[in-house]
Amino acid sequence: MRKVILVMTLASLVLGVGPAYADAKAKDGKVGLSVKGRGLWVDRVGGAMDGHGTGVRARLITYTPEGYRSQLTGWRDATPVTAALTKLSAVEWRWKGGREFADGTRLCIEFNLVQGEPCAVVHR
Repeated sequence: MRKVILVMTLASLVLGVGPAYADAKAKDGKVGLSVKGRGLWVDRVGGAMDGHGTGVRARLITYTPEGYRSQLTGWRDATPVTAALTKLSAVEWRWKGGREFADGTRLCIEFNLVQGEPCAVVHR
């Protein structure tokens, strides 16, 4: 394992480019975000809000590297999830084959009932 890490580190120093990832997790207040992908391609985005409620919905927002805000998806109904004493409202988006984003794009989620907009930066 150490040899693999050493080789990857040396390769990134020699080539000037490291492996690209789109995996990230973020939390802002009662809202959490999870992003899975490879490079600039995102395959899955999931979000959760602490607590249950009626009419809980979420949507994805992007901020371009230039700072422009745009609505990536429309509102999607969240599913109430209970595990032991934990109550969440969860929502998920999956893109078959992935969805490409520009380097430096911030991918954020917002829920209609609580404040908080956690973001993950998609980059090389």
